Amino acid sequence: MLSNSKREDAIQNLYEFFVHCMGLVSKKRLLFFIWLLPPFSSEGSGVEAFDSTTFDASLNWKDIEWLRSVTKLPVLVKGILKREDALKAIEAGVDGIVVSNHGDRQLDYSPATITILEEIVHIVGGRVSVLLDGGVGRGTDVFKALALGSQAIGRPVVYGLAAKGEDGVRKVIEMLKNELELTMAISGCPTIDDITRNHVRTVSDRLKSML
Repeated sequence: MLSNSKREDAIQNLYEFFVHCMGLVSKKRLLFFIWLLPPFSSEGSGVEAFDSTTFDASLNWKDIEWLRSVTKLPVLVKGILKREDALKAIEAGVDGIVVSNHGDRQLDYSPATITILEEIVHIVGGRVSVLLDGGVGRGTDVFKALALGSQAIGRPVVYGLAAKGEDGVRKVIEMLKNELELTMAISGCPTIDDITRNHVRTVSDRLKSML
């Protein structure tokens, strides 16, 4: 995590995020949660302050070896945006890579995950699973991610969970499923395996066609 990240939106909202949670959890729990946060400041971001007390900045690639030694669960690394980091993750022994820019809150002008996905998929070469996180709001987004090599997508159900709990998660999954099936039908894809790279055209493809 970048401890000095400006995060203008978060600075503007300050602790508004946590106040919004008032409608999602009991007042007693929320007040206890805020009590655990660093003292309120008129400068900086409340989210940044929370992150600084939650995440350990000393973590490095060697910690993956320790993590694998204490669990039999698959170990996935989230936040990969460069081919070099993808290779380091594989060398460290991860079971999967999650292509993510952490909601684009860490660094201005971070690339959209969908634009980096194919490059990561190519460098990984099937050695570990590759998942896409972020930028998925419709079934068509799922279709594009699958066409570019992602094996799964993340994040959307979190919004449903925050809004309406278990029913919200079901609604999001149902919505994405219906939209994906419609997109597949219109694109002539009876099954997931029928979705191929030929079904999408990226910015890079358009530029190459102009040469």
